[in-house]
Amino acid sequence: APAGLHSNVRLLSGLLLTMSGNNPELFSPSQKYQLLVYHADSLFHDKEYRNAVSKYTMALQQKKALSKTSKVRPSTGNTASTPQSQCLPSEIEVKYKMAECYTMLKQDKDAIAILDGIPSRQRTPKINMMLANLYKKAGQERSSVTSYKEVLRQCPLALDAILGLLSLSVKGAEVASMTMNVIQSIPNLDWLSVWIKAYAFVHTGDNTRAINTICSLEKKSLLRDNVDLLGSLADLYFRAGDNKNSILKFEQAQMLDPYLIKGMDVYGYLLAREGRLEDVENLGCRLFNISDQHAEPWVVSGCHSFYSKRYSRALYLGAKAIQLNSNSVQALLLKGAALRNMGRVQEAIIHFREAIRLAPCRLDCYEGLIECYLASNSIREAMVMANNVYKTLGANAQTLTLLATVCLEDPVTQEKAKTLLDKALTQRPDYIKAVVKKAELLSREQKYEDGIALLRNALANQSDCVLHRILGDFLVAVNEYQEAMDQYSIALSLDPNDQKSLEGMQKMEKEESPTDATQEEDVDDMEGSGEEGDLEGSDSEAAQWADQEQWFGMQ
Repeated sequence: APAGLHSNVRLLSGLLLTMSGNNPELFSPSQKYQLLVYHADSLFHDKEYRNAVSKYTMALQQKKALSKTSKVRPSTGNTASTPQSQCLPSEIEVKYKMAECYTMLKQDKDAIAILDGIPSRQRTPKINMMLANLYKKAGQERSSVTSYKEVLRQCPLALDAILGLLSLSVKGAEVASMTMNVIQSIPNLDWLSVWIKAYAFVHTGDNTRAINTICSLEKKSLLRDNVDLLGSLADLYFRAGDNKNSILKFEQAQMLDPYLIKGMDVYGYLLAREGRLEDVENLGCRLFNISDQHAEPWVVSGCHSFYSKRYSRALYLGAKAIQLNSNSVQALLLKGAALRNMGRVQEAIIHFREAIRLAPCRLDCYEGLIECYLASNSIREAMVMANNVYKTLGANAQTLTLLATVCLEDPVTQEKAKTLLDKALTQRPDYIKAVVKKAELLSREQKYEDGIALLRNALANQSDCVLHRILGDFLVAVNEYQEAMDQYSIALSLDPNDQKSLEGMQKMEKEESPTDATQEEDVDDMEGSGEEGDLEGSDSEAAQWADQEQWFGMQ
């Protein structure tokens, strides 16, 4: 058997196979089988999957011929044939390798077919695990559940199989019952049932209870500072719309494991949203140094491009990430958003739908799709979608706000939007998206004082660029210029790239009227500046167009 010397095996087995072809009597059928398998293994190692599959197929045909001849021979006591049949490569192992080749070639159907052909009694846990994942990807949920359960029956601590079952809506209690015996027989495993409970909450989209359960695990001294748990927490805070805590947990996980890749795409996206583009760039470089074979570094780099308004570059990086991992939700969202901003809305919709299929509990996938509908004026479709999300994920601050966002687009449902936003803000007074939408409503109704009170209240416990900027706009509306200037400055200190805060500031600087002017002149001046404001608007729009042309020119 080869001692891991793949390149040597490849050369030698290639020569021996040619000899065998020129003189069929040279090797016995079992030796030919062995040669073909060793040759195929070395091709597999060189990532030549198509070639490997063809050699494995030949090996299996050889094995068939072998079993026929061995059946014909009269058995003179099994001792003689045993040693040789013992050291023959296992046929099941060959089929597993073939399935691996097929998945690498993205021929999932062929991979399923070859593994399906193995009688269920002969399937090893790794075969069942691979089958379960393939079935799940192909949408064959019942077969997938059966295969995951089979893995657990043989290996009750197969945690990824547990996550697979939970993701397919198998109840947490049922999954836990399959691991009961092992928990009772091995010491220090009492955390496992809590772990299962936590991820059951994750997969039903109950973020709050999932967070509480994982926090309770994290506090146990034996599981403190576990990178996987911290990563899950960060992801849950992100899903719950608590970006501040999410970033904190990602930072903690990263400190513990400087080679961490998982979840870093979400972390990069959060940093980019906050305007910390330099940090995003550094994170991207660091991840590329760790591995360029994962989707995450490409997504992080894509977020940097996207938030620098280089959409076609973001599109390319997103596509590259999907090529490396077709299950990367973050890559699909990045590519979808880039397509949407480039005006290719129908293509964007396909990407957001795929993201929803992969992560039905993640609100940001639905938000992306709904933004596409609104961008193409399909308010009805957006409304249906928002109502569905509201029903399936429950009435929480996030789903209420999403529904309100759609209601704001339709003059008929303005009152409904108001009610929904008030409900959302009662549940979570600090939820930024709800505050922003409520402010938008108050601005339409010109209730600036109410808006200022709302924003000051929301900013009492957190600092956010958009909230400071909107507060600045409201203060301008009630002529509190000095304080408006302060708010714009704070907004720009949080995100130096925030275009609207800059515009607000420039507008005010133009409007600054001479202080010693008399009251009447002041009124005239204000009127004049009103017209100037209109011009300013059209001007900035023209600048935007020029901007876009420049981006397309660059690419």
